[in-house]
Amino acid sequence: MASGTLADDIRLKLGTLSPAERKVGRVLLAAYPAAGFETVATIAERAAVSAPTVLRFVARLGYSGFPEFQAALRTELDQRNASPLSLYEETGDDIPGDDSAAGLMARSSRLFTTAVAQTLAETPPHDVERAIALLSDRKRRITLVGGRFTHLLAQYLGLHLMQLRGDVHILPGRDVERAAALARLGRRDVLVVFDYRRYESDKMALAQLAQEQGGKVVVFTDTWLSPTSAHAEVVLPSQVTTPSPYDSLVPTLAVIETVVAGLITALGDEAHQHMRHTEDVSRRTGLV
Repeated sequence: MASGTLADDIRLKLGTLSPAERKVGRVLLAAYPAAGFETVATIAERAAVSAPTVLRFVARLGYSGFPEFQAALRTELDQRNASPLSLYEETGDDIPGDDSAAGLMARSSRLFTTAVAQTLAETPPHDVERAIALLSDRKRRITLVGGRFTHLLAQYLGLHLMQLRGDVHILPGRDVERAAALARLGRRDVLVVFDYRRYESDKMALAQLAQEQGGKVVVFTDTWLSPTSAHAEVVLPSQVTTPSPYDSLVPTLAVIETVVAGLITALGDEAHQHMRHTEDVSRRTGLV
């Protein structure tokens, strides 16, 4: 049985599949997740393969048949669309273990430690390297945007970037300013998007716009993968396991700080000089 998200599982197995099976995988990824709910015959036609090839493909993913594959996809979609309210109602008061403060701390320690370790272990090094390369490229302008809660993450990474290099911007919230910033997007831009389940439709539109204008998109998301991933140069997913009904941002913070450490190395003396100049300006103007 597939262990991660189906999209991740398909990507990981593409290199081990036959040429015909790879065609099936690419068709599913190209219109994920909707393509997975088509009939076997429709998927086979789109991939220009036989129906038995589609069935062999789902077997290679670990499923006993196509119905089991689609059932797993439905379960994944339920998880992708889960809200804090639905997660709360799903678990209710049925939280195992000691409900004392000490028990809560112990459970949190286990969950957060595992989530951070799993996130970092499952993040491909080449994706981190590519993110660092894009964000440290002095010729590129960086714009960051987040969602309901994740705007905090966008600001956190953005503030670090502002201390290390120039031409870094948080996407404005006011309509006129936001439209002006988006109209400027071009080939030298990098749009950094934070988008987690209950994905926000405007993030998809922003990523698509940046890509169409020739810019690069870096997406921080959860393991179910934001739809913006379809337009991204780099996708950095994180676990969101937490003791509460709210998704955890802790593993994403670990990824952000890993990227920041890489940026300091990549920018080298320029980062040092930029920090020194910023500190001097702050002192002279009474900001510190």
